[in-house]
Amino acid sequence: MLQPVRTKFRKAHKGRIHGKASSATALNFAMTRHMKRAGRVWIRVFPDVPVSKKPIEVRMGKGKGTPELWVCRVKPGRIMFEIDGVPVEVAREALALAAAKLSVKTRFVERIAE
Repeated sequence: MLQPVRTKFRKAHKGRIHGKASSATALNFAMTRHMKRAGRVWIRVFPDVPVSKKPIEVRMGKGKGTPELWVCRVKPGRIMFEIDGVPVEVAREALALAAAKLSVKTRFVERIAE
């Protein structure tokens, strides 16, 4: 499971996601075909926000619960995964299978060969 090695604070506020993504909106790490790299994958998101939960059947009050899992806040327009070194059809099929496991609506973005 991905999680940070250390954080400044153990617990975080819930917060809300507003607006569109300002970073990771372009294909920065896509590499050209002639570099002979076969099938490289980049994960452009990292779970760095702790989510705390209280145990089941515990009464209200008595403070915030303990951190249970780590999540990543993803704004609309953020590129989450990049694939290179495989044909477009293979990449499209692989990302479609991965998108079925995500809880957000996704789409396939392709860089035109330069």
